[in-house]
Amino acid sequence: MWNEYFRSMMMLMVMAGLLRSSYELNHPQSDIQATLYLEEKEPLQKQWAEKAVRRYAETQEKKWRNWNEAMFEPVK
Repeated sequence: MWNEYFRSMMMLMVMAGLLRSSYELNHPQSDIQATLYLEEKEPLQKQWAEKAVRRYAETQEKKWRNWNEAMFEPVK
């Protein structure tokens, strides 16, 4: 029972691998297209990273400011 199950699963894996490899061979992506795609994405990713760092720093500053105010309030 288990041998038949594993054999059928192995056959499905082999068939999926062959199908994928035939697709990749028939639809190659040229290096020029990949390079252009990466060059288009880099400026956006750099802007997003800078924005994320700036917002993280602002959030941390706000958090520590609130913490300092809460910890060092004058006792009434």
